Amino acid sequence: MEGKAVPLKDPLSYELFGIKFKNPVWTASGCFSYGLEVAQNLYDISELGAVVVKGLSYRPREGNPPQRIVETPCGMLNSIGLQNPGVEYFIKNILPQLREYDTVIVANVFGEDEDEYLKVAEVLNKADGVDLLELNVSCPNVKKGGIAFGSDPETLFNLVYRLKQVMEKPLLVKLSPNITDILDTATASVEAGADGLVLINTLLGMAIDIDKEEPIIGMRTGGLSGPAILPVAVRMIYQVYEKYGSSVPIIGVGGITTAQDALQHILAGAVSVQIGTANFYDPYSPLKVIKGLKEHLDKKGYDHFLQLVGKAHKIKIKEV
Repeated sequence: MEGKAVPLKDPLSYELFGIKFKNPVWTASGCFSYGLEVAQNLYDISELGAVVVKGLSYRPREGNPPQRIVETPCGMLNSIGLQNPGVEYFIKNILPQLREYDTVIVANVFGEDEDEYLKVAEVLNKADGVDLLELNVSCPNVKKGGIAFGSDPETLFNLVYRLKQVMEKPLLVKLSPNITDILDTATASVEAGADGLVLINTLLGMAIDIDKEEPIIGMRTGGLSGPAILPVAVRMIYQVYEKYGSSVPIIGVGGITTAQDALQHILAGAVSVQIGTANFYDPYSPLKVIKGLKEHLDKKGYDHFLQLVGKAHKIKIKEV
């Protein structure tokens, strides 16, 4: 499957995996629900490059007990627990409504073991209207003591390899930053056949109530997202692009609020970006990022945004 982005006529449009995107601005899974709330109340989601829907499991999940969300300096902690109505409900009741909009639909997939991942992926692979799959590998593997799939390169390789044997649609792997070396899991994913990588998922964090003298989050820990994690995401994207260049498409996510943030991801090596936490306090942020990218291209005199992808790598550090 062709993995290199090809520019189209509009300065922000491109083709990737044989799919045409109006622009490189996507929404991040879990921060935009299924897109319908925004589409029906705020703006036409057809303006977006892609909508990544909330994570889908094989069966419905109620999620974690409260408290689930805590505001932190420059971000938020969340422990929603991947609450969702299940993949069959999504296909029957939500996907038909999403098909009414002219944007790319990316389904986020997770499971408690390899077999559940496979079940969800097989259903979505046959679903008309789902263009790509994004694999959430930050989930605990119940058959291996609860370690996250994305924390062990061998486990991750096996999962991605099995999925690629049964899938025809492009498969993106959303990597966890909660690991010593991001290149270990990036390499495992690529060697197993992943079509692209999404960097990064949330950082594991905690907040404590000093009056109650106990963790605020019901499950004790949660995923840190928002502007606070921007530098971590940019660094990890830079590392992966430094190894693979444009041969492995990278979708950047983490801390993007403005077009300037998105440009850091792009210059580090991302061919697309996802807006996540910013949607909670400014639901129009994806549109503002699109507008800002256009203005930056005009200001700098570039014909297409793809000219900026990985450009920060042009400067080599001199060894002392």
